[in-house]
Amino acid sequence: MKATYLLLLSVFLFSCSQSKLEKTITAKAFTGEENFNTTRKGKKDILTFSKVDSSNAQAITYNVKYKDTVIAVKNDPKPVASIFKQPRFLNTQKTAAIAQVADSSGLVSPYYIISLRNGQTEVTKLERPSTGANDSKITKGLEELSLSIFLLNNDYVVTIINGRVYPVKRQNEAERIQGRLILYSSDKTTLVFATKTSLYQTNYKTGEFVDLKVSEKLLLPENMANFNNNFTWYKNAKGTPFLKESDPDRVVELSEFK
Repeated sequence: MKATYLLLLSVFLFSCSQSKLEKTITAKAFTGEENFNTTRKGKKDILTFSKVDSSNAQAITYNVKYKDTVIAVKNDPKPVASIFKQPRFLNTQKTAAIAQVADSSGLVSPYYIISLRNGQTEVTKLERPSTGANDSKITKGLEELSLSIFLLNNDYVVTIINGRVYPVKRQNEAERIQGRLILYSSDKTTLVFATKTSLYQTNYKTGEFVDLKVSEKLLLPENMANFNNNFTWYKNAKGTPFLKESDPDRVVELSEFK
């Protein structure tokens, strides 16, 4: 009898150890004031990524975990999500990560930032309502500007070294920028989007913007090879770089080539 009891107890304990701990957290809105570059208090106070078993080798997915607990995200009316694609740490401390929900909708799935603050797990959603006619074409998820700087859906710039997220100033507040990113300044702070009738430029650090009206002809793919001849960079009174149309009669000083 005792042996049977011990056997049942061991099976019960093994079953408990094998079960997955999960915590559901309601995602909060991004305000623009967040700093996700928090310092961990101990070696175990970090987030980790755990690969989810799947028969589809082409679609590798992950759980994001804090210690032994899987983080699930609630963001009504969307389904609760705990499986993500290509999560990335936002800082070297591994206390914040950006992750995209893995689903089969065929659309660009939501992105969330999962972070630790004072021993508690928080989730921040990176989404802004948009009614743009070309949203399906220009909503591309994360686009790499450099190894540590990404553009997210034309709406946010994400830096993955110091845990910062910057909202991108929209051309029209009701819709995400209706154009493709074609260029950025040498310091990667001013982004240039080719829209239907203009080069919309915005600096994500200062919030300044310039909507440069240009001929549609200049923005045609076959004319992009001459882009550098048609436009030149300048700095405004605050030192922020922007593009302007080149003056064909301007005398170029030798010092400009240094």
